[in-house]
Amino acid sequence: MEARFDLNANEIGAKFAKRFFTASLVLAQALPKAVQELVSLRVSQINGCGWCTDVHTKEAAAAGESAARINLVAAWREAGVFTEAERAAFALAEEGTRLADAHQGVSDDTWALVREHYDDNEVAALVSLVAQINAANRLGVILRQAGGAYQPGLFG
Repeated sequence: MEARFDLNANEIGAKFAKRFFTASLVLAQALPKAVQELVSLRVSQINGCGWCTDVHTKEAAAAGESAARINLVAAWREAGVFTEAERAAFALAEEGTRLADAHQGVSDDTWALVREHYDDNEVAALVSLVAQINAANRLGVILRQAGGAYQPGLFG
């Protein structure tokens, strides 16, 4: 698959991409790396973004995540390798991603689980992470960015 367009080779696209990436640096300070990468991986799987799935699979592995945990993200409800806090984050990520599939968006039950496990700063970061990875997925899918060539650490 060949990419349709190189956003970074365009003046406006490069300015946007730089600011988009910079926003993610704020989130990196508020959430554990495992939560960031695994939640981003799950959202990318749902949205079918090959580039982002590649990035977050490899970044999770580089951060020390086990192959079992990475491989079981897609089936997190049926896997015993995730903490209750991670499960709450996955539920929020899925419901926040599948907005068109759920008339209520994020359920009150899921919100209560998230609030049980995360403080205000972590909630702000988690909600922002879900929104940002969904936006990144849309860029990747629209531009047909293929997965497979990403090298861990490319973004810093």
